[in-house]
Order: sequence, then structure tokens, then C-alpha cells
Amino acid sequence: MKVTFSVNGTNRTVDVPADMPLLWILRDTLDLKGTKYGCGESLCGACTVHINGAATRACQVPASALNGRKVVTIEGLSADASHPLQRAWQELDVPQCGYCQAGQIMQAAELLANNPKPTDEDIDAAMYGNLCRCATYHRIREGIHRAAQIAANPRAASRTRDDDAAAQGAS
Repeated sequence: MKVTFSVNGTNRTVDVPADMPLLWILRDTLDLKGTKYGCGESLCGACTVHINGAATRACQVPASALNGRKVVTIEGLSADASHPLQRAWQELDVPQCGYCQAGQIMQAAELLANNPKPTDEDIDAAMYGNLCRCATYHRIREGIHRAAQIAANPRAASRTRDDDAAAQGAS
């Protein structure tokens, strides 16, 4: 089946079986390896991408559902890793093994697009179902809060966790 859809801003046409999951189209047909296979059952979030702006598990979306859709993967979130989440993740050294992080970032990007100042409760609710085998959930939450700061105030991007700790100690 021929399917035409946008991937990271580029229109792509692929000829794949109608039931082939988007995950395998991205990884095997389009050679975009950032989206990971975790469970194949939509239970872990490792394969999270955006389809028409909504965080979606790529392992459960068949090719037949993609015509005319806009897909954004971790590779398309920012070509130079300048997205606030990517910057926060690097600044705070959020990942441990890193396997789940593309899915975590894509889920968090949807959260911040809809809620630029999330509370811990908002983050927990939005990130529920995105599993981290290394259990870095507290660092993921901290990274989301930091990304919200960076997005709200680009000057904040130059600050570090050490700067924040020093400022708290001085007050």
C-alpha cells in the first residue's frame, strides 16, 4: 500500500503493508532510529511520536491510518537539539541508559505545548504510561520543569542547576 504523509516536515511516500506499524516504517523504511521499540503493546511509551500534534504510540498506528498525517519524531523536534526539553535534558543529565528518553521527551513536548507551566501533578498525569527502566522519574520531572523555565525565559537557558543552587543558598 502506498501511503503519503509528512515526517518531520518532509512529505514522504512509502510502499508498505497496510498493517505495518508506524514504528517500523520510521525505523526500517525511513531509517529514523530515534523512536524506540519497547513493548509493541502501547504500554511503555518508548515509541511515542506526535501525529498531528498529539503524542501517539507509533507501535499501534498502522500504515493505513497515515495518509495526509503530520508525524514528528525526536529527530524532528529540533534539528540542532535546541528545543527547551532537549536543552533541559542535557543540562540536568536526565537520562541514565537513555533508551526511553525519546518517548519521554515527545510526551513531555505535548504536555508543554498544552500547559506551559505544569505542576508536579500535571507532569505525573501526562507522563503516566511512559516507563523508565532506570527509574529516573524525578529527573524527568525536574527536566520538564526546567524546560518550562527555558521556554518561558530564553535567558534562563544560560543558567545551570549549580547557579540555581547558589542562588537558593544566597537567599
